[in-house]
Amino acid sequence: MVKLMKPSEVSGLLNVQESTLEAWRCRGGGPPLPFVKLGRAVRYRESDVAKLIEQGLRDREAA
Repeated sequence: MVKLMKPSEVSGLLNVQESTLEAWRCRGGGPPLPFVKLGRAVRYRESDVAKLIEQGLRDREAA
């Protein structure tokens, strides 16, 4: 079963405002973070959020 997260959960995890997530969805310009629309509700797959965090990891030696 796919775990879906609310924008409030994702914003807390990424330490960004919910409005920032909305801007990324509507205007682009942010990191690639797929989302699901269920009626008017927006949800994010937990695996996509985890992948975004993984892609953002930087090794001090490689930076």
